[in-house]
Amino acid sequence: MSLPECPECGSTFAYEFQAFLVCPECGHEWDPMAMDTQAEPSLLIKDAHGNPLDVSDKVTLTKDLKVKGASSVLKIGTKATIKQLVDGDHNIDCKVDGAGDMMLKSQFVKKA
Repeated sequence: MSLPECPECGSTFAYEFQAFLVCPECGHEWDPMAMDTQAEPSLLIKDAHGNPLDVSDKVTLTKDLKVKGASSVLKIGTKATIKQLVDGDHNIDCKVDGAGDMMLKSQFVKKA
């Protein structure tokens, strides 16, 4: 069985110590299981024009949207700030100016 190289210095002399791997050259300790979960690709969500969105981006609405459970409508051009990107149908968790926190679909927003 071959152990991975040290992520800090690239040494091939890493050894196991309990649940961790240790590098004798630089002294770095790491959890090999944690490194496997970090290798997952990040979530890529695009706006209505194909621009990639990220947390804390400012976006504007590209069409009027009815708010479920309320009699209000969010108008075109309403600004929002992205708090979190999630996987699912409504993939943007954001704070909409004048309406509060809500989930939106990325196909109805554009990067401001």
